[in-house]
Amino acid sequence: MAPTTTPLTAIAEEKTLRSSFVRDEDERPKVPYNQFSNEIPVISLAGIDEVGGRRVEICKKIVEACEDWGIFQVVDHGVDAKLLSEMTRLATEFFALPPEEKLRFDMSGGKKGGFIVSSHLQGEAVQDWREIVTYFSYPIKNRDYSRWPDKPEEWRAVTEEYSEKLMGLACKLLEVLSEAMGLEKEALTKACVDMDQKVVINYYPKCPQPDLTLGLKRHTDPGTITLLLQDQVGGLQATRDSGKTWITVQPVEGAFVVNLGDHGHYLSNGRFKNADHQAVVNSNYSRLSIATFQNPAPEAIVYPLAIREGEKPVMEEPITFAEMYKRKMSKDLELAKLKKQAKEQQVVEKAKLETKSLDQILA
Repeated sequence: MAPTTTPLTAIAEEKTLRSSFVRDEDERPKVPYNQFSNEIPVISLAGIDEVGGRRVEICKKIVEACEDWGIFQVVDHGVDAKLLSEMTRLATEFFALPPEEKLRFDMSGGKKGGFIVSSHLQGEAVQDWREIVTYFSYPIKNRDYSRWPDKPEEWRAVTEEYSEKLMGLACKLLEVLSEAMGLEKEALTKACVDMDQKVVINYYPKCPQPDLTLGLKRHTDPGTITLLLQDQVGGLQATRDSGKTWITVQPVEGAFVVNLGDHGHYLSNGRFKNADHQAVVNSNYSRLSIATFQNPAPEAIVYPLAIREGEKPVMEEPITFAEMYKRKMSKDLELAKLKKQAKEQQVVEKAKLETKSLDQILA
């Protein structure tokens, strides 16, 4: 299915959800967007630069969270609250622009960065109920400002500062995880070679039938670590039992939700979980979140950095991140294709049974 170029704001007032957004029953939300759980720890980073003392305590909490869920929240992180407020304001103003203004940055057809509905991935069986605007901010030399929105006016200046601050925070968190693995503190950052950063701003409009769809389908992030700034509406959900049960992450004002990705999972030899998550929507409120993905360079080698005694490597061989990402996307699309085929086959079999029953009645 090719991504639609019709902004959701143009169809959100419809009373019935369009079929392209309707998910199979086993993929639909099981827990409401506002039934919050406190299972995901909220960790203060105050004192993280102190050698010993608070740093040791903070490291312990982060490691436990990564081993348990692959998700935690951080406060006292050093990113100015005014900057977070400005970033949120500008994002809100962008999505409130008329459709034709947003579509000036339409990224369908393979463009790198800009605006789109649902996802930039081709071949999706069902669309996500979201609009996104995305830009690539690191390495700096690869920035293509022609794909960055030019409205609202302060967009570029604020997003540049935001990207810089989050790169610093991500590197600080990776230092903690490196130390927990018994490595030098720069180990995980070095494993990324020249770290990429991509910012994806998600807008989830009010949905006419939220029980039938998802704002963002279940997945794990492919990269190293993701920092998510979300508003107070709620909708981020996590599972640690392969989707049998879900929790809705409690929004915390000014906090970043930190998700560990597949790359971080592999570098730790599976010790740290890759966060299994999704986003649900609702009919009462629109929701905004800003995800900053910290990824390794395409040529970076993916393989465990530390294998503890008695463990086996979780990967058969070292591969590049580009190849890892390619395999992940291919597998996801193949699974979606197989599921679609199975569903179509069920319809055919049901039709055959109904025809047979009718023949029996008329015999």
